Amino acid sequence: MARTNGGTAPFLISGGGIGGLITAYALAHQGFPVRVFEQAPEFREVGAGIQLGPNIFRVLEKIGLKDAVLADAHRPPAQEMRDALTGKLITNVPLGDAFMKKFGQPYGVTHRADIHATFLKASQGSNLITLETSRRVDSFKDHGDHVSVSLNNGETVEGRALIGCDGMWSKIRESIIGDGKPRVSGHIAYRAVLRREDVPKDLWRPDVVLWAGPRTHFVHYPLRRGELYNLVAVFHSDHYEEGWNAEGSKDVMWQHFKMQVPQVLRMLERIETWRMWVLCDREPVKNWTSGRITLLGDAAHPMLQYLAQGACMATEDAVVLAEKVAASPEDPGKAFEAYQQERYLRTGRTQIMARVYGEFYHARGVAAELREMALSPRTAEETYDSIAWLYGGP
Repeated sequence: MARTNGGTAPFLISGGGIGGLITAYALAHQGFPVRVFEQAPEFREVGAGIQLGPNIFRVLEKIGLKDAVLADAHRPPAQEMRDALTGKLITNVPLGDAFMKKFGQPYGVTHRADIHATFLKASQGSNLITLETSRRVDSFKDHGDHVSVSLNNGETVEGRALIGCDGMWSKIRESIIGDGKPRVSGHIAYRAVLRREDVPKDLWRPDVVLWAGPRTHFVHYPLRRGELYNLVAVFHSDHYEEGWNAEGSKDVMWQHFKMQVPQVLRMLERIETWRMWVLCDREPVKNWTSGRITLLGDAAHPMLQYLAQGACMATEDAVVLAEKVAASPEDPGKAFEAYQQERYLRTGRTQIMARVYGEFYHARGVAAELREMALSPRTAEETYDSIAWLYGGP
């Protein structure tokens, strides 16, 4: 039986998504036992493509998972932004040798299910990690020298500390911060995935391509080593629905994209069923820790997807947290405070800048002209410098 007052007692993690699993693995990598509670009947990830900046590969390299993630990923040669009304190229950002020289790490795109599966396999391979499904943390208590959680099956579990990796609608955040529901952005995202053979040959591109329209944008890029094609259409709407996997109405979407260039319309026409989610975030906070309880990833600092940094920030969180725990193994509260202190300004800046990028992508009229004037003359090196605060960290 594990002692509950530190020592060999496990860290308890609420949530078995990307953040929960990479936190479990990062802690186990430092030699700490972990129990992960996932409320769903299986560990799986809902969603489609995500982009992976150099910053995530930098921390994955520290814990030996970089190559495993890259094995399933696609390495796009460039990012590109085009005007969705005219088709005109606004900017092209090379992601090859010059990018690697600048940041020391690659840029990748991958399926959420693939990176989640990599983290799951790594966790399953550790004898320090216990993975439990159909287990929801309903309540918890910090006893000073240990924590206890009550699960939905009536069981009470004791551990060294509790880490809330329970996402945007975190119940643990509710108890620590109490800032109510997430902030609804007024933007909705529709996502879909095509097989490569279902994409018209003249429309398939190896790059990450963003079509910027008035109060809309549309992104597409290959996934899973180029076998799949990821499509995300975003537009402004007041609709609100919790979760990540509702079915989206094609008629509603077409009202926002119908005046755009044929390349956009032809791609959108290929999709029979879209999955929808309402984009939300929260105001940045300085404190998401209380004693032996802390938050991580979307539970701590949910952000809009315009910088493609949700999974990247959660992974950075996990590795930093594990390092701080290793530095103060007998005092999780001290470790959590140090982790939070190192993370809150970086994650807060990312939350705020994601909002700014959203406005930039969706500019219309004069604002769209100013966007083109600002971006079109930029060299690749100038673009790299503008994002170095993000990709150069942590």
